Amino acid sequence: MIGSKVSKRYAKALFSLAREDGKIPEYGEDLKGFVKIVQDHPEFARAVSSRVFTLEDRKRILAKVLESTPLSSLVRNFLHLLLDKGRIGVVGSIREHYEKLTDEISNLARAEVTVARPLKADARARLERALGDLTSKKIKMEVREDRGLIGGIVVRIGDLVLDGSIKAHLRGLREPR
Repeated sequence: MIGSKVSKRYAKALFSLAREDGKIPEYGEDLKGFVKIVQDHPEFARAVSSRVFTLEDRKRILAKVLESTPLSSLVRNFLHLLLDKGRIGVVGSIREHYEKLTDEISNLARAEVTVARPLKADARARLERALGDLTSKKIKMEVREDRGLIGGIVVRIGDLVLDGSIKAHLRGLREPR
């Protein structure tokens, strides 16, 4: 909970700077790129977040890695600030909150769609339009398959879950009324 509050605060601060600079998408991509580096190189993540190393050593490690990236100077400074404040370990969560802020300002909703079988292009387009009408937002869908659904579809947009799967219907039939 506290980590989430801290992440939101840092995300809002970076977002505010990005808005002033007119570089909301660019800073978001920079943050995403750094998170990918952290995910792809767990030893690097451990080294910069571990208090086993001195702060100066961790700063040198971070600076060396950032040298080989095309990140903007503002995002580099932001990452150094996170390191100084002992918050570099929550950079993934900061990126998620930053993305949510970007979505809000862009009137975008992200939909996680789970299907039993692959969606055809026309069905995908119809679903995207229907979800857009439902939410009054532009929809960005992430579709994944789960054969365990048997058939149907499950859509998650934020806290809203629409479960039209056969599995859910069968579960409903089993439960006494």
